[in-house]
Amino acid sequence: MGSHPVIRTAPSGPMPDYVEHEEGVTRVGALSAEAVVRDYEAAAKEIEAMGAELINAAKRCEAMTAEVHNAIAFMRDTATSYREEAKKIFKRIEECSIFTEQVRKTCETVKLKMIDGKL
Repeated sequence: MGSHPVIRTAPSGPMPDYVEHEEGVTRVGALSAEAVVRDYEAAAKEIEAMGAELINAAKRCEAMTAEVHNAIAFMRDTATSYREEAKKIFKRIEECSIFTEQVRKTCETVKLKMIDGKL
């Protein structure tokens, strides 16, 4: 029950254009060289494909980063709006408080005048 090594099919197709056979090479040498260069070429194409995937991943990352920057800008704008609204409400409450105090003092003054019979 010995295990047999798995033998993959060698890449086939035309030879890459960056190599050409030397004059006088034997058939075995030529076939061996072709097999090796095709294997390397297949690996090079896989490496290029990984590079393309990496570029796509980088683009997705850039898009996500842009979305994050937009979200941060929105949050800052929202926080600024909340602060502006808080300032308006703060001012309005204080104005109402001052007005209410003035009304209370006016009423107190009028009441004292009524008690003293000066009205």
